[in-house]
Amino acid sequence: MTIATSTHLADGRELIYFDDGQHAKAHTALDTRPLDPRSEENTGELRFDALTGDWVAIAAHRQTRTYLPPANQCPLCPTTGENLSEIPDSSYDVAVFENRFPSLGPALGAIAQAPVWGTKGRAFGRCEVVAFTPEHTGSFGGLSTQRARTVIDAWAQRTEALSALPGIKQVFPFENRGQDIGVTLHHPHGQIYAYSYVPPRSAVMATAALKHFQAHDGRETLLGSIVSKESASGERMIAQGKHFSAYVPFAAHMPLEIHLTPHRQVADFTALNDAERDELAVMYLDVLRRVDNLYDTPTPYIAAWHQAPLDSALRAPGRLHLELTSPRRAADKLKFLAGSEAAMGAFINDTTPEQTAAVLRATSTALKAPAGAKVTDQKVRIR
Repeated sequence: MTIATSTHLADGRELIYFDDGQHAKAHTALDTRPLDPRSEENTGELRFDALTGDWVAIAAHRQTRTYLPPANQCPLCPTTGENLSEIPDSSYDVAVFENRFPSLGPALGAIAQAPVWGTKGRAFGRCEVVAFTPEHTGSFGGLSTQRARTVIDAWAQRTEALSALPGIKQVFPFENRGQDIGVTLHHPHGQIYAYSYVPPRSAVMATAALKHFQAHDGRETLLGSIVSKESASGERMIAQGKHFSAYVPFAAHMPLEIHLTPHRQVADFTALNDAERDELAVMYLDVLRRVDNLYDTPTPYIAAWHQAPLDSALRAPGRLHLELTSPRRAADKLKFLAGSEAAMGAFINDTTPEQTAAVLRATSTALKAPAGAKVTDQKVRIR
């Protein structure tokens, strides 16, 4: 069981350390930066788009956020005398803290329930940063199995805590990896957004899941059915374990797209048992290393961990799963979302999911690591 230690930064934001294994470290270092107290008055704005039914966050205050700093000024590295960072401890395993430049929050509350054109309000919610390692270089795929498990435990703990906050409707852990995706900090990290509304894509998936659930009198979930069919076909399957399957979806939107789904019906990270978390750490590293070994240079990606909305009607049929996508369609080519995709949401894939799955199955899962790096890996059964 991972040990969590909560503290606060100089401006009052929460910082939580997650230590590998079952032994807590003494996290006594203080944030000595001369920061003004964080105020809920700095919360941005939500505006309702009556044409689409979407909520749009207006976060002009984020224009001053840190952008591609040099390594010796990284805000996610442990604090040194020369670099007073967001993480005061000189040695940490995994750290989670409230974003200094949040798109949502820090104020919490409920949004308008019957919005119309012109409806606006405060951008209630919470945004957190998850530093996967104190090392400035590397990636999630380069973590040890133990460290990956620690991150999973952190996601679960934060999901539980954020879900309990007033007004929160959806908790979304994710990682943007690579400058081609828009990453502004090179240090290996992810984020967690806690929304005061159900975001559009999650709403679409939740509606489809609920419709399927009701059509089968609550005896079958949509993702459960999909995983069974993908397993039976095998054409798009990449890797299978006892508790999880990784596959290229039948109607993949992007040139490189992988879904990682639990075999058991679980709404979010908090519902995973120890055996499932252990295997997920292995399976996720397997997926990331295949993706990174496709080409000679690191592959940009978005790792989106979809969890069931907190609304009781949508929660029962909703299932935790990963959707990992990359715009990379060749070693030196990216797929840009242009007219059809960006304007109409009508995707056109340049490769077949079956071809992509075959290539990924044949791709090595060996870790590309600096000489001397020590990583203990487990194996999963590969189809």
